[in-house]
Amino acid sequence: MGQPVRDYLLTLCVTAAVTYLLTGPVRKFAIASGAMPEIRARDVHREPTPRLGGIAMFFGLCAGLLVADHLENLNSVFELSNEPRALLSGAALIWIIGVLDDKFEIDALIKLGGQMIAAGVMVVQGLTILWIPVPGVGTVSLTSWQGTLLTVALVVITINAVNFVDGLDGLAAGMVCIAAAAFFIYAYRIWVSYGIEAAAPASLFTAILMGMCLGFLPHNMHPARIFMGDSGSMLIGLVLAAAAISVTGQVDMDALRIYEGGAREATHAALPVFIPLLLPLTIIAIPIADLLLAIVRRTWKGQSPFAADRGHLHHRLLEIGHSHSRAVLIMYFWSALIAFGVVAYSVHSVIWIVLAVVGLSAVGLVLLLLPRFTPRAPGWAESFVPPRYRRRRRRAQALPALAQGAASQPQTMDEDAERVPVRVGVNGVNGATAIGARSRFPDRRKAGTRG
Repeated sequence: MGQPVRDYLLTLCVTAAVTYLLTGPVRKFAIASGAMPEIRARDVHREPTPRLGGIAMFFGLCAGLLVADHLENLNSVFELSNEPRALLSGAALIWIIGVLDDKFEIDALIKLGGQMIAAGVMVVQGLTILWIPVPGVGTVSLTSWQGTLLTVALVVITINAVNFVDGLDGLAAGMVCIAAAAFFIYAYRIWVSYGIEAAAPASLFTAILMGMCLGFLPHNMHPARIFMGDSGSMLIGLVLAAAAISVTGQVDMDALRIYEGGAREATHAALPVFIPLLLPLTIIAIPIADLLLAIVRRTWKGQSPFAADRGHLHHRLLEIGHSHSRAVLIMYFWSALIAFGVVAYSVHSVIWIVLAVVGLSAVGLVLLLLPRFTPRAPGWAESFVPPRYRRRRRRAQALPALAQGAASQPQTMDEDAERVPVRVGVNGVNGATAIGARSRFPDRRKAGTRG
């Protein structure tokens, strides 16, 4: 059991390292190629930021698959299944569409068609839902058309859910990484504990997906130096959907009846296989909820469901007063609570897990109601935390010295006229973490955006 874990860890580390090392050169390439659009009315960043981060993430995916193919404990995934090749084919297609969109802003319907074609490519190569486990009924086989339609629908929904939530620095990569970690625990348990080889591809996909996200996050955390763009968000959405399809539609729950005697005991033992009916939705519950709310909101206003706006959940967190970093952490918290809560319940369906989830949900609601609360670090830890978490008394002691030094320097009338005070923590921009001096465009109207 330990050897497969080490192989998965090696694959994850290689994927993360390749993604991390390539993101810097990709950023320079994006700037040189002009893939750095002007700030739009719905954006929360203060200056133009290059996209195309998905290029580094795609090569990280390729590196992870290549390494796994040469590892003894993971090579069987490539020998016994065509799913890794199907994933790579669909990922390459969706990545090309994303790169073109990051550079040329292609139409939303064209992107939707490309997503469906990428899902179809995976279906043709065998990555599709063959059956659905139904509690109390057993395995319900699907026809080829039913499996194809359900697979395409799941891929398109997951891709767009991840794409919709990609609105703050580090948000999409972090949430998908949390979902992938929960999914890896579930799929690995199905493979190792129950000896079902069909769950091995899903374990590999989620390990690689974690590496892609972890390697990109250091460049994408607030303030982001590069965005993943649609080339990245659609790519990680497709990999997450592929893992869900693999473990949901390929694992036969009847295999567990070998270990049990009666039908009732077999049904109880098959509980971990029933969970995939809900797990692919619960691990992206927050993006799915955001997607549904956006569609209802836009159609109610008579707009296209693909029309961009500032009504997403992360935008609302900023509007009620949360800082950029805290809004991201709150979204992380809810994603982890839902994903790991479902996984924990699938392992031990006991009442204390439900009570723990309810208690943590109450804590999350309290955090939502305290947008202005800023924790203060103790004195011994102030040198290790950002300035906004340090005690105010040191700042207050430094203000007279700064004022005295400023008064001792002569200034001309022209210099006084050019100095414009910049407010920190502008509501609707980046919350308490917005630093005006860092932006080259204090007024978004000067960047060529709509008012």
